[in-house]
Amino acid sequence: MTVRDWLHDRTPAPPSRLAARIDEVLGERGEAEHHRLSPLCLETAQELLTDLAARPSDGRESALDLLTVDALVTYAFEAAAGAPESLESTATAAMIRLAATARA
Repeated sequence: MTVRDWLHDRTPAPPSRLAARIDEVLGERGEAEHHRLSPLCLETAQELLTDLAARPSDGRESALDLLTVDALVTYAFEAAAGAPESLESTATAAMIRLAATARA
């Protein structure tokens, strides 16, 4: 099962525009094996958040990307919850990655 397959199996499914944006920003990472989902979603969320922070405007046009970042982080934790031994390392990685965005 790939990352994309795992995401598409989630219920309830996200709205179609959000699902399409998640697929778009994941790109080729979506074809990775699903056991890599947490780090790949966090990596993608960080990249998108960095892009958002660099934009000259943070108006309504950024809303879909902000929701996408939120969804990717949520999915990273949902996947980590399936393997509780990885939850602490996922939380630490998320804090480090997302805090780095604030310093950029």
